[in-house]
Formats: sequence, C-alpha cells, structure tokens
Amino acid sequence: MPKTSARLLALLSLLQARRDWPGALLAERLDVSARTVRRDVDRLRELGYPITAVKGPDGGYRLDAGAELPPLLFDDDQAVALTVALQLAAASGADIGEAAARALNTVRQVMPARLRHRIDTLRVTAVDRSDARVDSAVLTALSAAVHAREVLRFDYPPDRTDAPPRRVEPHHLVTRAGRWYLLAWDLDRDDWRTFRADRITPRTPTGPRFTPRDLPGGDVPAFVANRFRGSDTTGGRPCRGEVVLDLPASVVSAYSGDGVVEALGPDRCRLLLGSWSWTGLAAALGRFDADIEVVGPPELRDAFAHLARRYAHAGDPRRRLPVDGAAPGHDVAGFARDQQTR
Repeated sequence: MPKTSARLLALLSLLQARRDWPGALLAERLDVSARTVRRDVDRLRELGYPITAVKGPDGGYRLDAGAELPPLLFDDDQAVALTVALQLAAASGADIGEAAARALNTVRQVMPARLRHRIDTLRVTAVDRSDARVDSAVLTALSAAVHAREVLRFDYPPDRTDAPPRRVEPHHLVTRAGRWYLLAWDLDRDDWRTFRADRITPRTPTGPRFTPRDLPGGDVPAFVANRFRGSDTTGGRPCRGEVVLDLPASVVSAYSGDGVVEALGPDRCRLLLGSWSWTGLAAALGRFDADIEVVGPPELRDAFAHLARRYAHAGDPRRRLPVDGAAPGHDVAGFARDQQTR
C-alpha cells in the first residue's frame, strides 16, 4: 500500500480527471479498501477540497468547485500542456497575453523542481498573426450570449454610421488565424453570417432566448472554412473552370490546392479549379506563369479578357487605371460586405 501522502495525491488526481467516481472504482484504482478511501476523502476535505458524496446504489464522490481555490495537482503531461497553452495565449487574438504570462509564472513557482526544469526547457515563441486584438470583456459577453441562447444586439463598424444595431442569434465563437469570429444567424438578413469579434461593440441588455437553428452541414469548422473560401454550404466553390497549362502535372499539382490535375504529356496538363469569383479564378490561374488555354466556361474566358484590359492599363505609364468594377457577373465588393469576414 502506498504511503498516505502519495495516496492522497493519487486520489486527488483521479477526482480531478472526471466528474463522478464510484467509491468501489476509486478503491480498485488505488488498491485500497473502501474504508481507506472514505478516510482519505475526509483528509482532503480538511485541506480545503470541496468533495461531496454522491448518493446512489454504488455511492461515490465528486470534486466540486469551492469558494476558494485549493492547491491544484498536475501530472507531467498536464504541466507540459498547460505551459504550451499559456505561451501560445499571446497569439490567440484575445487580449490576455499579460495575464497568461503571470499565470504561467504562478504555476511554475509551485511546481516541483523536476517539472519546473522540464517546462523551463520548453520555450515557444508565439507569433501574433493578427493586429486585431479583442477585449476579453467582449469575448466574455459574446460567449455568454452563445451559452444563454439569447439574441444579441451590437454595433458593427463596417455598417453605415447611421445603421441600426445588428440583431443576431449567436451560435458559436470561433478563432481562425489569430482572429476571433462570431458565427450567428442574422435576423435582419435571414442568413448565416460571420462577424469579426474585434469590430463588435455589444449592446445591453440582450434580447429574448431562442431555439438554436441547425447549422448547414452540422460541422462548425467546415462551415466557417467554406465561408472564408467563398464557397456554398456544401463546400463547393461557386465558380469552377477548366484550363490547359503548358506545365508538367507534377508542378501544377504542388500549387493547385484542391484542384484536379490531369497530365496531357510531359510538359502539359489539364486543371479544374474553383474560386469565389471568376476574376479571382483567372488571377489564380495566371500565377502559374505559363501559356493558358481556356476550356470553359465562357465566364472564365470573359474574366481573363477583363484582367487583360486591366493589366494593360496598369502597365501603360501614359495612362491611369480608371476605377473599374468587378468581373462581369460578380460583385466582389458586395460579396465582401455580405460575408463580413475579410
């Protein structure tokens, strides 16, 4: 039987790992009797840990939240995970970098020398990929509205200065590339929208409770990723075109993302690629720096002609590029306004 102090630490670690523990299972894990488990639980209570007995056929114990924070116990893997998470907090987009650094220093001071040495060798440089910092109070307000399922009203700078506040049903708070976004059902536009959290100024009070709608596809990461690509809810991109490039298929495949490449010879291939606009697709294909033969559709050929005129103006030092619209059949500015994610 392990010593009492070691057994208490093992018991505390088990109680922190899951919500409810049957007494018999705890005794089995610790290789002691049920009576010894009861005594050890009483010792932990004396140390300030709020452990309650769970009634039922088997009986059991639960570690509840208390009024004060008792000493915490981390195993080696948890200590490493906590260290990495706190060091990466500066690049999370939330304005918690200083608090995370203080938390890491606090945790380090109470760790045994063995673990302290291990985490000291783990240095992670968090590169902030975004200059859009979000106030932690805003994140808390958005998260609370999502949890409570209450209609949220907020001001959003991309709108007109005299525009009324947006009214949405908040569904998820997500982070992508160092920025935070609110995924919500826009009540006024009757559609799903993503809003940059750093641009949101919540209004109080929140509105009535709502019943959550089913997100198309049911997969939050996939839905948000598709919206950023400008694709529809099924994951397909609205503009898909086919071309023949005077390049080896192996070269094109390395830079075509989710495009479909078919070799037509040692230095020639066919490429089927999608994008959120015909202009964007034509520009993406032009970066291969090779002769291009458009197979179809006509919209892609028109987009190439549109870009050719624009590039000709840009390359002529005697002329200035006039303010020009988007490619025929696509309103790029309107798309950006609708998505509210750029």
